[in-house]
Amino acid sequence: MTGSIVENDEAKPLGRWSVLAYGVGHVLNDITSTYWNTYLLLYLTSIGVPPKQVAALAITGQFTDAIMTIIAGELIDRFGHFKIWHAVGTVLVSLAFSSFYRGVCVPCKIIGIDTPLMQMFGYYMFDILFSGGWSCTQVSHMAMVNGITLDQTSRVACVSCRNAFTMVASLIVYGVGFFIFNSSVKQVQIKEQYHLLAFITVLIGCCFVIIFHLGTKEPRVKQVSHKTNPRGSSWKRWLKNGLYYRVACIYMLTRVVTNISQVFLALYIISDLHMSQSSKALVPAIIYLCSFVTSVVLQELEWSSHRLKAIFSVGGLLWLFSGAVVLSLPINMNSLMYILSVVIGIANAFMMVSCIGMESELVDKEVEGSAFVYGSLGFVEKVLCGIMLYILESKETVTPASCNPAYPCFTVTRFSLGFIPGVAALAGVIVTCFTKFRTSHPEPLAEPLLA
Repeated sequence: MTGSIVENDEAKPLGRWSVLAYGVGHVLNDITSTYWNTYLLLYLTSIGVPPKQVAALAITGQFTDAIMTIIAGELIDRFGHFKIWHAVGTVLVSLAFSSFYRGVCVPCKIIGIDTPLMQMFGYYMFDILFSGGWSCTQVSHMAMVNGITLDQTSRVACVSCRNAFTMVASLIVYGVGFFIFNSSVKQVQIKEQYHLLAFITVLIGCCFVIIFHLGTKEPRVKQVSHKTNPRGSSWKRWLKNGLYYRVACIYMLTRVVTNISQVFLALYIISDLHMSQSSKALVPAIIYLCSFVTSVVLQELEWSSHRLKAIFSVGGLLWLFSGAVVLSLPINMNSLMYILSVVIGIANAFMMVSCIGMESELVDKEVEGSAFVYGSLGFVEKVLCGIMLYILESKETVTPASCNPAYPCFTVTRFSLGFIPGVAALAGVIVTCFTKFRTSHPEPLAEPLLA
């Protein structure tokens, strides 16, 4: 599918319903991603899987996701049909994720041998299917935004709405999790708690996918002659664009901040700060609630490249401050984590909305190869995060740290949640300051998203 979007209706600002319909299209992915990043280590170690095997499982998923991101991007650019790829990914994600947390060992049933090795093989199988489907949904959804509208403010509104519903998805996971972990359901075995949480959240995510497919039209594309624009030339052109590498660096560092912090947050709360079990759902819920509110506010703004850079820089500096607090917070002051979670939530929204807005600004009207841009940036981010998570999780312990409650003590968890995201945020701010986009003049939305 080499081509460019038809420049008539797509040049107009989008209305409220179009923005909302697009924004809910990634909720299932976000629900499963939040669940996976937050509870994978806790779940598998609670049923007896060693942390090193959990780390190996995690990096397998990351590399599968990374490779499939490139493949999906290339196939979508060649053949189009964004919504079909989105639907295929949705089916794979739903089935594989639910089966993973049900503990269904398909190889055991096929061979007739139920051993720990075969059970791990079953986990790897569903991990690969889940990661592959996740990539198809992610790339198709992100690439669609440049085909839906040419208006920059509408694009950022779509991205901001998508980010807002990412927070909604996370709140769904933590809200349902808070109920399951703290109500009468807690009498059920720990394994069954996670199974129930997975089933309910996936079912909710599928409802949002239906809304997306009913409310979003397939982007219209006009074909370009292969003689004037040979197949495969688009990705070569992007690789010669210096702005592509700077945006890739910003996106990669932003995802390091959000992904690494999400993985180690629950463990930091329980093991380092010795907070209650309910806090592993409550603190993340506060973070995502603040991110949601911030994202809703951001999507009402008029956007330009200068504002994208300014908002990202503020978010990065807020995360640098948050990382410093995480490193120095002692056990007897763990209640401050609730206040810090508000700052982290705002910082996450600032960085993610502006970062993905920069991706859209990079692509602009050059829709040909847009899936390659989103796919390749995702590939780099997932490989880097996968390697980092493998190294950090393999060094991790699940026993609470024993130290003086009045003083912070060094642990891998504290280092992973405080130092790494803080440094990555600072590096992202530095790169952003030296990045120059095309001059743009923002246009308002056809209707404000909030009536």
